[in-house]
Amino acid sequence: MSNIEQPENEDGELFEHHRVIASKGQVPLRVDKFLMNFIENATRNKIQQAAKDGHVWVNDEIVKSNYKVKAGDEVKVMFEHPPHEFLLIPEDIPLDIVYEDEVLLVVNKPAGMVVHPGHGNYSGTLINALIHHTDNLPVNSNERPGLVHRIDKDTSGLLVVAKTEAAMTHLAKQFFDKTSEREYIALVWGNVEEDEGTIEGHVGRNPKNRLQMHVFPDGEEGKEAVTHFKVLERLGYVTLVSCRLETGRTHQIRVHMKYIGHTLFNDERYGGERILKGTTFTKYKQFVENTFKLLPRQALHAKTLGFTHPVTGKHMSFDSELPEDMVNAIEKWRQYTKNSIE
Repeated sequence: MSNIEQPENEDGELFEHHRVIASKGQVPLRVDKFLMNFIENATRNKIQQAAKDGHVWVNDEIVKSNYKVKAGDEVKVMFEHPPHEFLLIPEDIPLDIVYEDEVLLVVNKPAGMVVHPGHGNYSGTLINALIHHTDNLPVNSNERPGLVHRIDKDTSGLLVVAKTEAAMTHLAKQFFDKTSEREYIALVWGNVEEDEGTIEGHVGRNPKNRLQMHVFPDGEEGKEAVTHFKVLERLGYVTLVSCRLETGRTHQIRVHMKYIGHTLFNDERYGGERILKGTTFTKYKQFVENTFKLLPRQALHAKTLGFTHPVTGKHMSFDSELPEDMVNAIEKWRQYTKNSIE
């Protein structure tokens, strides 16, 4: 499902690119539609072409795109070339390095940069830049060089990268033990009434939309997730908040804030690109749309990062400025609120 030229595979071996096991509640659904819910950036035409070429398997048998997936089915997409994330190519991409020594580095990632290669994003990622910058980065449990943690493509901010195996193990344990410190700044829809609070609720894949995460408050699915929030500024129909992570689940802040009724501003995946609060006046609608243009992504920035240095044992703390797009959007809301009061 890619136009990139692939290396030759002389022995005919097939490589697994995607594997999904249909849940117990899965109703019969065409395999091409089923895979659309799991493979980011894939089109139905590409999936159908893959099936036509014999690359879609169910329960270890090749199927056509009209096969109906049932509960318990194991669906695989197999190709004659390894996944692109295992074909990492160093790329000379500028990095905003906040700190670096012989065992780790801290980088300030811009919004729009994908952290690691995956379906649809095989170049231009942070990892492509890192392996150009540093040789022999250790790999984590997902075979991703240097990564101790990650942030979403359209989230900006700080990441720590390990340069040695020992540093990787030490830093990963801090994240697992919840001793690392991570604070994010978010602009969310609505007036967050409580000055501060804690959101608890297991986070896991949304069974109805696998590209989204979902909060399971009873803990029957997903993994434990805890977010502490504090209001920084109320701006009428939106609120600026600080979010401190106790755990680090995929999309944790985005899905937790939506769970309490405050979706991130312009978070398209979770509905924040719609006007969720405010008036129906055309002038207000135009104002919000103009603010979306200033900030064409979810309003989320990984501002501070703290951890213990793996070698020296010293506590290290880093802070980053809010990027220009968030600063401009916040200022625009300040002016709107001020003018509304006057």
